[in-house]
Amino acid sequence: MDIILASKSPFRAMLLKNAGVKFTAQSANIDERAVEAPLYNSGATPEDVALVLAEAKALDVSERNSSALVIGSDQTLSLGDEVLHKPEDMEAARRQLLKLSGQTHHLNSAVVLCKDGQTLWRHVSVARMTLRNLTPEFIGRHLSRVGSVALQSVGAYQFEGEGVQLFERVDGDYFTIVGLPLLPLLAELRKQGAIDA
Repeated sequence: MDIILASKSPFRAMLLKNAGVKFTAQSANIDERAVEAPLYNSGATPEDVALVLAEAKALDVSERNSSALVIGSDQTLSLGDEVLHKPEDMEAARRQLLKLSGQTHHLNSAVVLCKDGQTLWRHVSVARMTLRNLTPEFIGRHLSRVGSVALQSVGAYQFEGEGVQLFERVDGDYFTIVGLPLLPLLAELRKQGAIDA
């Protein structure tokens, strides 16, 4: 059975590759902000938003690839009731890290499996992430060191890199933090007969 990762994320691809899953990657063609906009007025939780986005990606790729098993994944970052997105520029990254400083936020990582334009399985995992108190000066130096890589994730940090230095406490597994709940996904792929059980 062909497996397709509906994502251009090198981090999600790395997780699957390291787990020994044979797959190809194909980007979904959806407008994420347009998909999620109506959800905020409907009372959807950040977990719901992550699931809807993951499902939209998987369905989009699935409809173009009959008989393939398509993995869609997305992640939202919630600070209280507010959902934060990838910063658009370094100034936005600076403001975002200042906002998160000393606070606990949630990373809501969703994964969905689709085949032949139908959803087979949905899952969301949540990690609680607490940043240490960061000074504006440290944030400036940190962003200077990591550069534009800070713009590639919803939190303006790469936990799998130097961004780990920003944290005081983490409750949740590494895969959820990176953006692909790998253990539940592998269990479902085995159940579907897509990988060796």
